[in-house]
Amino acid sequence: MIVVPLLLMPLLTIGLGVVLVRQVRQAREEVPNVMILGGEDSPKVRAELEKLEGVQIVPQKPDYAEEISGKQIRAAVEIPAGFDAKLAAGEPMGVKIYMYEGELKSGFGAERLQNFFRDLRDRTIRERLEARRLPESMIRPFDITQRNVAPPEKVSGALLGGLVPYFVILLCLTGAMYPAMDLTAGEKERGTIETILCSPVSRTHLVLGKFLMVLTASVATAVLSILSMTVSLAWERKCCKTWPIAPPARFFKSP
Repeated sequence: MIVVPLLLMPLLTIGLGVVLVRQVRQAREEVPNVMILGGEDSPKVRAELEKLEGVQIVPQKPDYAEEISGKQIRAAVEIPAGFDAKLAAGEPMGVKIYMYEGELKSGFGAERLQNFFRDLRDRTIRERLEARRLPESMIRPFDITQRNVAPPEKVSGALLGGLVPYFVILLCLTGAMYPAMDLTAGEKERGTIETILCSPVSRTHLVLGKFLMVLTASVATAVLSILSMTVSLAWERKCCKTWPIAPPARFFKSP
């Protein structure tokens, strides 16, 4: 009732945050092994991929899916046949990137490949516009920006407001569960329930007494949980300002 809420909140907030930031830092610093599938007839794009910083190109193998699942390589990219020729002719085509969804290092490796092809696509569009002496506004007539007008306190409060009640409810149930079991099944096993029933106390008072005891334990657990959560979040917020790397919200950006 006392130890669980006091230790659980720091572990969920501070401990989990520190571990997550450390894992993200290690994943970002790793040079992922990626595999190029196809592209033998497109030496230009293959040469650019091999010169790409932050990735290590490995020889092509037919079992690339098993190697990605086994974490031997982080990602693979499939280049369609005639990529260079189709790109120069302006023909539509697609590039497939294979990765281990949910695996952090594989996500970063696939992200670097996707950024490479996104930059190649944007560069190709600019070159075509320059060749026709057209401005870039032809394909992007206006920009859309979003600005937050709410203070940081309200933003964090809105995010935590949907999670904190669930933690408090679960810990309330945890704090009430053990006293409830001890006051019912525990007394029966110890043989003390007969002595209590023989005492000159009405059954209603016995039930109310046990109920109030369970309620007190539940409320005490809730109060301790809120206090522990407040201290943990305040400390984490102070430490987050010094963390060099923040966990990414998602691996991939929309095209």
